[in-house]
Amino acid sequence: MSRPPAVPDVADADDGFGGAGPEPGSALAASPGPPAAGPARDGGPGRAKHRGRGTGDTRFEAVLENLRTRIRGLEFAEDLPGAAEGASARADVLHQLEDFVLPRVRRPDTPLLIAVAGSTGAGKSTLVNSLVGEQVTTTGVRRPTTNSPVLACHPDDVDWFSEASFLPTLPRVRQQGLAMPGKDGMLVLAASESMPKGVALLDTPDVDSAVAAHHEFAAKFLDAADLWVFVTTSRRYADARVWEFLQVARDRDTSMAVVLSRVPARGRQQLLDHFGAMLEANGLGGASRFTIPETDQIEGERFTSNVADPIRFYLADVAGDLSERARVSRRTFIGVIDSFRNRVPELARQVEVQVEVGQGLEASVRSAYGEAADEISEALEDGSLLRGNLLARWQDIAASGELMRTLRLRGKRKAKAAEAAAPRVEALQEAVRGALEALVVAAAQRASDRVAESWAQVPGGARLAEACEGEGADGFPARVRTAVAEWQDTVASMITADGATKRSVAKFVTFDKEAFTLVLIVELLGYPRLDEARRGSGPSPQRLLKGLFGAESLRSIGVAARDDLRGRIGGLLSTEKARFTDALSAAGLPGEDDAVQLYQATYNLEIAR
Repeated sequence: MSRPPAVPDVADADDGFGGAGPEPGSALAASPGPPAAGPARDGGPGRAKHRGRGTGDTRFEAVLENLRTRIRGLEFAEDLPGAAEGASARADVLHQLEDFVLPRVRRPDTPLLIAVAGSTGAGKSTLVNSLVGEQVTTTGVRRPTTNSPVLACHPDDVDWFSEASFLPTLPRVRQQGLAMPGKDGMLVLAASESMPKGVALLDTPDVDSAVAAHHEFAAKFLDAADLWVFVTTSRRYADARVWEFLQVARDRDTSMAVVLSRVPARGRQQLLDHFGAMLEANGLGGASRFTIPETDQIEGERFTSNVADPIRFYLADVAGDLSERARVSRRTFIGVIDSFRNRVPELARQVEVQVEVGQGLEASVRSAYGEAADEISEALEDGSLLRGNLLARWQDIAASGELMRTLRLRGKRKAKAAEAAAPRVEALQEAVRGALEALVVAAAQRASDRVAESWAQVPGGARLAEACEGEGADGFPARVRTAVAEWQDTVASMITADGATKRSVAKFVTFDKEAFTLVLIVELLGYPRLDEARRGSGPSPQRLLKGLFGAESLRSIGVAARDDLRGRIGGLLSTEKARFTDALSAAGLPGEDDAVQLYQATYNLEIAR
């Protein structure tokens, strides 16, 4: 890439379209970035020697490290609103932090990386070979031809690009022999004595490749580059994908040159005028510009004529002048840091989108199961549960008088009466369990349906709800039945506790605790709220209970039994609700603190600049 002693200015090399030189970079006196280059290594063009950093540099690196940690810790729930945008913004900022910013802060002697990027079939690989002066990358008629990027650098620099500090997650291989092809997703390191020290030239995948992965791959390398040489053709320069990448460079104030290749002789000036007008309209009028005519003069996968000389001379000027090299690198670095003012808050806004979605989904769960708890509580108090089979069983046992007889009789006669009442007691007991189980299961199912319906209104919510269907839902009726049976046992223990029965009868009366447990339960389930027509014949539960228990004791047992039942039902509903809340937790939704910390990290970065 060296330049001969006497060369024309770039502006004179191409009918006025060969550029006016790189656009001056903004000079922010206090801005951090790679320090100006020091004395050249070995007395010639090369990298600046590594110098110790001051306290300010260390503090700036710590701020950047904190930002990187915050971003790396972010999670986005797939398929939910904000996920795709958030994941893309996260990867975009994180890659540039890790692949470009932090390496240049840690290592002031980082080689200048020039990325040759652009459209499919633009001749990027041919241009790279021509710029280097030997074949380091493979070209061909198949599109896209660059299935793996090739990085050409001086042998003294190849170790730096082999280190983990440069694109650490990217596998790489050193080129052995002539333009050894790599594999998709692998970087080929091509050492060449033709390259100046401290400068690397990268042949990247096509930005408009038919292979979607190549787009991301190309963007990753462009994010790590100090200078872009963007190549497009006279047929494809107006494509939207081309301008998406060019606008990224504009927004980040990236040092850049643009090359229009395969320009036919006919209509040449009109093409150049139109392309120039598009650059001006898109805020890129200051970029250095070059053209490569439509030519078949290619030998050894390089141009045989001097069509690439203006570009080679331009890059030789950048590579050969340490101050110019530092200026180009510093401009891109400052542009990237400036872009974080918008890119990090935009990432925070996508976090907030997911936080809001998560809060909405969680609120629908709370609302649905809160309604279920209210429905059950109302049914337990208003007597609506005493209908159908349960009421019929009570009326049957109450009208028979068998419960009264078990209270009045003693000895063998009492045992005989209890035995006679046993079938009716068991039937009533089963009716109580069935009614309570049906009440809780139905209310929980309605809550689950409400949650699923609410979640389905959110993109991706239906899939999340479907994942909760089989997680413990099938065993819920059995858990309810067990809880009801345990509650009945607890009520029985309350009835037989010391001091529960009246002192006046406790010494003379024994009673069937299962039967009277059921009597108390019927009373607790709202029997007093039933109208006369529904109560039927026979004694009321209250009458039977008052004959055995004191008023205060009866009231205490009733309160404790109701509280115990509500607690058990609340636990059952909480378990059901947890199926959905656990799914939300497992979905990887970010938290409110994540957005706050990103805003704070952006502020800290501004302070440290």
